[in-house]
Amino acid sequence: MKNRYFIRLSYKGTNYHGWQIQPNAISVQDVLTKAFSTILKEDIDITGAGRTDTGVHASYFVAHFDSVKINLHSDKKFLFKINGLLPKDIAIHQILDVKNEAHARFDATSRTYHYYIHQQKDPFMLESSYYLPQRLNVNRMNEACKLLFQFADFTSFSKLHTDVKTNNCKITEAFWSIDDYKLKFTITADRFLRNMVRAIVGTLIDIGKNKISLEDFIQIIEIKNRSDAGVSVPAHGLFLANIVYPENIFK
Repeated sequence: MKNRYFIRLSYKGTNYHGWQIQPNAISVQDVLTKAFSTILKEDIDITGAGRTDTGVHASYFVAHFDSVKINLHSDKKFLFKINGLLPKDIAIHQILDVKNEAHARFDATSRTYHYYIHQQKDPFMLESSYYLPQRLNVNRMNEACKLLFQFADFTSFSKLHTDVKTNNCKITEAFWSIDDYKLKFTITADRFLRNMVRAIVGTLIDIGKNKISLEDFIQIIEIKNRSDAGVSVPAHGLFLANIVYPENIFK
């Protein structure tokens, strides 16, 4: 009988072709799978809460795996060993004991992303924030954020030809905050489409530059055509920041 565990981890996505294993490219999932299989001395399959694209970071990520080993959630030596084997840009923070039917992807009830922009040259933010020196009207960008709550179908912000059954998402939080020359976009939803956050941010930037109006923004969503929305902002400013699960899946 195998036991199911959740892994709570973070990673810097700069050196990876996203989360998911793929041929001829290094991925976070691939590195984790090899490390866990080596330490536990058994074949381990790791399933993530979702897919992050090439260069995207995760300050909070969850995955699950099954193992014949017991009590890994309370084994501090195991946590130390696995972190010692992993590269510096991936960190395991916690192993959680969950029920055997718990699923890191399908049981998640919400996810939160952050997108970072800096408007003054800053050498320490090169790989974790998008440098955009142009003046932005953040108040209008926040007005546009409120409009997102009126819609469910976000086809206009989805990567084309993805294998999903629906493009409907329920956005529960979306806003910009300012700290000196740094901007942070926060968005929470029950699910996200491929490239959705980066496309929304790109379109909101067009509003901030006064290139499009709030009425244009509404029309872009209603038309459901990706080519009418703004360009996708660079991946390196995007972080998966939180994932919420129901309490009853934990032991």
